[in-house]
Amino acid sequence: MSSRETARRRRTPFAILGALTLTLSTLTAPAFAEPDLPADGKGLSEAQLESRAEGATGLPGVDEISRSRNMVLVSHLDKQAPLDATQTDIAFQDNYAFVGNYNGFTIYDVRNPRAPKITSSVLCPGSQNDISVYGNLLFLSTDSSRSDNSCSSVSQSATIKESWEGIKVFDISDKKAPKYVAAVETACGSHTHTMVPSKNKKDVYLYVSSYSPNATFPDCQPPHDKISIVKVPVRNPASASLLKAPVLFPDGGNPGRIGTIETGYTSATSGCHDITVYPQLDLAAGACMGDGVLWDISNRENLVEINRVQDDKNFAFWHSATFNNSGTKVVFTDELGGGGAATCNEKIGPTRGANGIYDIVGKGKDRKLVFKSYYKIPRMQGDSENCVAHNGSLIPVPGKDIMVQSWYQGGVSVWDFTNSAKPREIGFFERGPMPNAQGGGTWSTYWYNGYIYSSEMGRGFDVIDMRDPRTFVAKLFRTDELNVQTQGNFYRG
Repeated sequence: MSSRETARRRRTPFAILGALTLTLSTLTAPAFAEPDLPADGKGLSEAQLESRAEGATGLPGVDEISRSRNMVLVSHLDKQAPLDATQTDIAFQDNYAFVGNYNGFTIYDVRNPRAPKITSSVLCPGSQNDISVYGNLLFLSTDSSRSDNSCSSVSQSATIKESWEGIKVFDISDKKAPKYVAAVETACGSHTHTMVPSKNKKDVYLYVSSYSPNATFPDCQPPHDKISIVKVPVRNPASASLLKAPVLFPDGGNPGRIGTIETGYTSATSGCHDITVYPQLDLAAGACMGDGVLWDISNRENLVEINRVQDDKNFAFWHSATFNNSGTKVVFTDELGGGGAATCNEKIGPTRGANGIYDIVGKGKDRKLVFKSYYKIPRMQGDSENCVAHNGSLIPVPGKDIMVQSWYQGGVSVWDFTNSAKPREIGFFERGPMPNAQGGGTWSTYWYNGYIYSSEMGRGFDVIDMRDPRTFVAKLFRTDELNVQTQGNFYRG
């Protein structure tokens, strides 16, 4: 998560709300048609709001929906050919949602969240296709070895020097007809990337995360203790280039610990999986396989380590990071089993494949990441359901730390970590197992302008309305661009 917010953010109404000392108890919730939730949003206790809706008990059956009363599916669009491969990450701009897909990306018109429409689809195969947007530019990560950098490329072994993987840049000034304008090759490809505007807004930096080097891969050699930094001039994106590839783990990082999903293991650090930045605070948090890292990014081209943590007892693979709004906490996720295993069950337990909540303690270069607790969804999943902590974002509630998050086939969880030591779930939405024991579930789930949007890997695109007095104030927040790994302060311009 997240929440990845850029310089195009509009002013929010929260300063006005603060001046009026408006509280949640004074708000009148909108009228809803759902029979299991009162029209005025009152009359149900927190326990009732968080409990399963009537008619849904126990584990849901194949494709059956189970949800808490405060989480209502308001629309769903199935994937459509040719973009009927795995759906991945989401970025937002104005009335559009941009959803990555292993075959390219889709632009959805979400002007009416209850009836989203496909504006355009771009066929450009390459696994992951992690996505971000900035103004008229869209950035796409390719993390599979291809025959060339075109959108008509085919799969080709990484042992071949001429193979390509990295970053692609598109012009999205016309949402109905995006144009491919540049490509930049990066070592080991681009599993994910993080968009970081320069301080003068003339350039955009992309912190490219990749891993899994191999001595037989000419362009992905061990030890790969680094990231790639791509620089994109905003007014001349065709000249995008690789700026540098700094080594961030000169000591090699975590050497790893051998084990199994059942016994526990830790991945050796050979790069990063994901980096989240908070440009206003000049901070970045990295989830780097065996390490969680806090960096100073005052100089966007030079990341300086502040603190690094490891958790060899419970964390298998440091996957992603989310700051709270004040930048005083980081939530790290652990992707035990790589997203393909059933880890939300009694056998694995409540602390592995979970989130780790860390407070940032101290000042300046002396800041430390201090572990406070784990959070994992409290609902046990079936043994055929791949389930583990995955991508999420903050929900903009003043004075609270509330996050919505994907858990693959564990569904969508909304949880409160205002008390770092005692996080708890306050809402959920999930479907029963995929047919025929297929892998699937929700990859990314983010809050954007009053609704929850979910990229369902196997099924398509979901929009969920959270109807709860505790989060209703977040419906008043508006932003015109959201990249969840580029966080900004919800309450200040």
